[in-house]
Order: sequence, then C-alpha cells, then structure tokens
Amino acid sequence: MEIPKIDLKDYEYTLPEERIAKFPLEKRDSSKLLHVRNDRVEHLHFYNLPEVLAADTLLVYNDTKVIPARLIFQRETGARIEIFLLQPIAPTTVIPEIMLAKHPVTWETMIGNAKKWKDGELLKGQIWVNGKEILLSAELVDRENKAVRFSWNDSEVAFVDLVEASGEVPLPPYLNRKPTESDKSRYQTVYSKKEGAVAAPTAGLHFTDEIFEKLRKKGIQEAQVTLHVSAGTFQPIKAENILEHPMHSEQIQITRETIEKLLAQKGNTVAVGTTSVRTLESLFWYGVKLLEGKGEEFRIEKLFAYENRKNVPSKSDSLQAILDLMDRDRVDTILGSTEIFIFPGYRYRMIQGLITNFHQPGSTLILLIATILGEKWREIYQEALENDYRFLSYGDSSLLWI
Repeated sequence: MEIPKIDLKDYEYTLPEERIAKFPLEKRDSSKLLHVRNDRVEHLHFYNLPEVLAADTLLVYNDTKVIPARLIFQRETGARIEIFLLQPIAPTTVIPEIMLAKHPVTWETMIGNAKKWKDGELLKGQIWVNGKEILLSAELVDRENKAVRFSWNDSEVAFVDLVEASGEVPLPPYLNRKPTESDKSRYQTVYSKKEGAVAAPTAGLHFTDEIFEKLRKKGIQEAQVTLHVSAGTFQPIKAENILEHPMHSEQIQITRETIEKLLAQKGNTVAVGTTSVRTLESLFWYGVKLLEGKGEEFRIEKLFAYENRKNVPSKSDSLQAILDLMDRDRVDTILGSTEIFIFPGYRYRMIQGLITNFHQPGSTLILLIATILGEKWREIYQEALENDYRFLSYGDSSLLWI
C-alpha cells in the first residue's frame, strides 16, 4: 500500500495539565466510558460495559504484569543513582526467562545521575527477600549503551524476587509525582500474570472481578495475549517525518488456545487497549509472513504491514498458517517481537472495536486512534474534554468501533 503523507500537527491538541488524572479513582469501574459507534456518542460509566457489548463478543486482554522497574542505588558518597530497566541483554533477551534467572543478568537501562557513576564502580544495596538479606550489586558494563550487569549473593533467589522487593513502580513521567504504596496494586490490572512490562496496559485498569462476572454471565468470551509494554510507549514523536520515529521492539507471547479462539470467532473481536491491538495485528502479519515465505521468525518490523502486496491473505488463512507451524513444531505457545507502527491509512485485520483511555497529543497512540475514528478523533477528544473526562493512564475510558 502507498504510505500517506502525515503532518504531525494534525494530531496535536491542547491537553490542560488539570485534565491529566494524577491518581486513580477509588473504584476502578466508576470511571467514565465514552461509547462511540458510527455517528452516535454515549456518555456512560465503565460498569455499563457488559450492557453495550453483544453476547457473541470476544474480548482480548493483555495479561502482562508491570515490574517495579525503577531501581535505586546510593554511592558511598551519598549520590543517588536511579536505574530503569528497559530490555534484557544477557544471558537471554527473553523477558520471562531472565526474570526467573538466579545468576547475573545484564539489562539495557536508562540511568539517572549517570555522570556520577564511575567506570568499574560497583553499586550495592541490601534487600530483604523472604526473610533473607540479599546483597544486590550493579555494574555499568557499557556506558554508551547503558548496559548494567546485576549480580547477587544467593543462587536460590530469582531476579524477579529482587526487583519485586526493592524496585519502585515505574509511573509514567507525565504524572510528575513519586509512586505511593497504593500504586503497587492500582498501576496493575486485576488479571495481570506475566512479569515484564515497564508500563501498564492502562485500558485494563478499569476492569474488576464484578465486571468480569457480568461479562461471563452474558456469555461474552475472553482471550489473553501478552505484550510486555516498553518505556517507548511514552516517547513523543519528534521526527518531522513520522516514518523516522523509532518504534521500540516489544516482546509478545501468544498461546494456541487464544489463536484458536480468534480463528473460530464469528462475532465482534474487541481489544482491551492499544497493546492488545498491536499484538493482534502483529499476529496477523506474522501469518502473512509465513504464507509469503519470508522466514519463520516471529518478528514484525515497523513498516512490514505497509509493503506493496497484490493480495493480502484473509484472517483465517493467516491464523491457520501459524497453527500449522505450531503443529509441526509441537508447541502450544509462540514467542515473538513487534515494532508495528499503526497510523492513518492502516486497515485493521483482527478487531472490530477497541477499549482504550485518552492519549497524549502528538503520540503514536493518537495516530492509532485516528485509524479508527478518522478525522472525527479531534471532535471526540474535544467532547471528552468538555465533559470533564480524565485523561491518560489513570484517566477515563472509551469504547470505539471501527
């Protein structure tokens, strides 16, 4: 397909500071829900969601779990060094594996106060894990790439245990506040399972056990995918040509059960959050990659979906190609990565609807929303502002239909 010319100024809007939700509401499902279908706009609450979804809907959630990715060390001089975990480097780049490692690990990081951290200097901290005092050390092994090697003195303790015991919740920078004790549970979906995200899939923060019970009673189906959200999700677009914006690679994990549900689905498929959308659309393009004979590695490059093709396979053909590969390899889970960039001109292949919060001006996520709403996105956002909706991660929700 031909990539349209996009002017980033068309995706900016004025977001007053006071409209950014700095803290979550007391009850998750009491947030507002802006329901947009065709030319109809309804102002609801999230607890109304089961009423507006048809019984044959399939909801797809991202079950990633946020890790307290902000680690704080102090030099002997007293200087505070902040290390933010981004992507694993060694001994594996696979997030679920490195979180369970019980020996030294190396991560790509962001480092606060890096100039005060001397080459070869070990930063040390005492951490209590399950009643044991553990010595955790950090060494800057590659300053240019901000690679940090972590080691500890107990081979029975996994890296995830150290992070959970000592790390701080990695709140989005636009909240401009320190995390509180309540953020540990509230900046996490109630269905989070697989540790590895450094940002929450925030569309899912509104769900409660009561909402799930009502959805299930109505017969609405559920499926889970995993995309470990990276810090790149907060990165504003700075490139004049948006195609030059770097899309950080994010790791994906999808089960056979989920793929079979997607293949069998006859009604609407609704993604919970932009992370679920990126995962589902990446899954489709992986099947296309297999059918086109472009290798078996599940890795979707930023603009793979925009390559010129005479014919694009159907959703069912794409998913069946993936299942055939899984049958051949006798696996029930596939691991992959994606940089997929969704912007106006893109055609969704896997979903009919999206549950999502309200996003930052001039961001990749606004571009993704505009692929659903078209030029109406600005009108919808203005209506939300005029009706006192709360914006961004801890803000209110919307249900948008393609």
